[in-house]
Amino acid sequence: MPMTVGVSLKMYFGHARAEAWFADVAARLREHPALRTGLVDVFVIPTYLQVLPAVRAFAGTGVRIGAQDVAEAESGAFTGEVSATELAEVGVSVAEIGHAERRRLFGEDDASSARKCAAALRHGISPVLCIGEAERVSPAEAAAVAVVQTTAALADAPAGPVILAYEPVWAIGASEPAPIEHIRVVTRALRELTAADPERAGSAVIYGGSAGPGLLTELSGDVDGLFLGRFAHDPAAFLAVIDEAFALATGHQS
Repeated sequence: MPMTVGVSLKMYFGHARAEAWFADVAARLREHPALRTGLVDVFVIPTYLQVLPAVRAFAGTGVRIGAQDVAEAESGAFTGEVSATELAEVGVSVAEIGHAERRRLFGEDDASSARKCAAALRHGISPVLCIGEAERVSPAEAAAVAVVQTTAALADAPAGPVILAYEPVWAIGASEPAPIEHIRVVTRALRELTAADPERAGSAVIYGGSAGPGLLTELSGDVDGLFLGRFAHDPAAFLAVIDEAFALATGHQS
């Protein structure tokens, strides 16, 4: 199974800056062995308006393009929403669902995440399902919260792979990620959960929340990759993590 490295650009970039970032990163990745060999699955999640330029810029690189949200409904009078049908039509293959900011700012919950996961999977889009405890608790308690959130979000979803992005809310935007052993306990529990479900074959468990270089190596064997934020605004930094993932995938990490 490949390592997974993804980034959500949130609403940090304007259109021109986003297009420049796409061009820079695409040029660096076009011949990168991590993507040519299929050993690292890379995804980029821009704003809705930036999706089409991203699809064009990354064509032929192997980088997957995602959306930061997806509508629960298939179509209809839902002003401001974008359906999974349309996203899939233009080349989106992953969709971020249930992020802590969506929960805090827009009142989303496990029930809405479940409806969105189902909509995405119906159209062959893999949910990047964001899960994690709001307050800092013990690793065992955090694992229990993550398992409950995941189970609720995928209970009635069609079969298909998902990317479980464990992001403890208290670590998002912090100066450093959650402690290594804390992450390990949670990601092990999530991997056991997906491994026991044949409908989730090919799923990945990644960590987000102040993630950066070196973290993958420390977590080697207990996580399938990283979900990056502002750290990856620097293309060189994004590539550094992809390089690290490739080294781990090939067993050449020294």
